[in-house]
Parts: sequence; C-alpha cells; structure tokens
Amino acid sequence: MLTFGMFGTGHWAAEVHAAALAGHPGARLAGVWGRDPVKARALAQRYDVPAFDDADALIEAVDAVAVALPPDVQADLAVRAANAGRHLLLDKPIALSLPEADRVVAAAELSGVASVVFFTNRFHPNVAGFLAAAAATGGWHGARGVMYSSIFQPGNPYGRSPWRRTHGGLWDVGPHALSLILPVLGRVTQVAALGGPGDSVHLMLAHGETAASTLSLALDAPPASTTFEFAFHGESGIDTVPRGDGSAVDAFRLAVDQLVAEVDSGTRDQLVDVRFGRDVVAVLAAAQAAREQGRTVTLPG
Repeated sequence: MLTFGMFGTGHWAAEVHAAALAGHPGARLAGVWGRDPVKARALAQRYDVPAFDDADALIEAVDAVAVALPPDVQADLAVRAANAGRHLLLDKPIALSLPEADRVVAAAELSGVASVVFFTNRFHPNVAGFLAAAAATGGWHGARGVMYSSIFQPGNPYGRSPWRRTHGGLWDVGPHALSLILPVLGRVTQVAALGGPGDSVHLMLAHGETAASTLSLALDAPPASTTFEFAFHGESGIDTVPRGDGSAVDAFRLAVDQLVAEVDSGTRDQLVDVRFGRDVVAVLAAAQAAREQGRTVTLPG
C-alpha cells in the first residue's frame, strides 16, 4: 500500500486528486498540506486524515506526493520530495520555466524515484488506445488541434486561479494539447506563435523534417465557441482523436495505478514521467518566446 501526501486544497485537489486516492485499493491518503491552513484542515477533515502545518513533515511521513498546486509552487515541492526519496504524482505543467523543469527531472533521476505527470486525456483508456494505434500506424504528415475553454465565467472553480490569469491558455491547456500530439508526431524542433483575442495563442510546430502541427489555445474564449478538436492527417487519411470516455477522477485513479505499478515493479515508464513533462515545458517556453519576440524558435537537439 503506497501512502500519499496531498499537496493542495483547491477544487482540483479536493474533487479529483483526493477523491481518487480515497478508497484506492493500492494507495492510502495519509495527510494534507496547503498554503492556507484553514482550507487544509477542512480538506483533511473531509477525508478523515491529518492536516500538516509543515510541507516537509508531510513529505517525510509518506511514500509519494500528489501535487495540485500552481506550477511554480509544485516544482519546488517536487524537488524537495524527490530529494527525500518520495515518488511523484504531479500535475501539468510541471513548472513554469525550463530551468525549473530541469531541476525536477534532475532530482527525480538522482534519487531514482518513480514519477507520473497527470495529463488527463492520456489516462482515458480510449484516448490512450487511439494514440498508441496512431503512433503504430505512422505516416502522419501533421495534426491540428483546437482547445478553447471559457473558465472565467461565474461559478467556474478555476476562474479564480491567479497563475491561469497570468499565463493563459498556452500554459494551462497547452500541456493537454501537446500530450496528444507529441506521442504520435514526435519531438518538436521549431515553434512559431501568434497571439489572438484575449489570452488565445496560435502555434505552428515542426516535428523534425517530416511533420508539422498547428494548435489554437484559449482559456477565455466566448462560451459559445468552446471546443475540443484534434485530428491527424497523412497517408492513411484523417483520424480524429476521441474525447475521453471517463471522468477526471477515473483518469486520476489510473495515474495512481501506474505509479503504484512502477514502484512495485521497479520499472520506470517514460511515456508520461517528469522527462516527458519537461519536454512539454520546453515547447511551451519556446512558444512563449516566439510570441513575445516575433520569431521562430528552434529547440536544441
């Protein structure tokens, strides 16, 4: 039984992370820490576990950490947890800069801990199956993706998030988009980007010399234009990525399953680990630079 410390007290932490850990057959929620002690105590009471006033004390008390905090806060906690030999179940993006993402990877590799980054769609079985089949088919010339959300509406639990207001669709829904494109088309070698209305951004990505993709991303789209559309095109025609057929809680349980399996077996799966999370941050950082500087950015080999 892998014991988890829950880091975070917001809606995603309470309704997805903690809900999935509660009653999981291979995991046990052992405590909660948050930046707001009052919220930490409330969440801990809800799940009948202790609230910790000190983050490092919770790290020491568990086998693994589940983190649902802003990316810049998450990165430092992930490094501290990995340095203490604790396994990592992180949210996307793992950091808000490439140097911070590199710190997380270095700490995880040095300690040898297992790591899983929760890109929600990658843990919906029908989506994972589609991506595996598409990668095996090959011959894709490119892809297009549109993720338009509208989170700043009354009652939306994510609309009060300061980091989302600051960093916008690129850093919030961008990781989800890249998690669907990279497994099929491979690593990104060049990025161009243009801003649109509000926080929207439009990316053109080169995947080596054989494929290209386009992504349109936004968090503040008009409610009537919210959409999720992804399709690959190539020698086999056009194939559309399905929407996930389960809830976020179901998906997170499968992420827990994967981490538990890696810890039990001693294996390390690179499909959605911190190294993959780092590669996603590298593309996001390059896209941010491309948009701000009005140029195409080449990623190092």
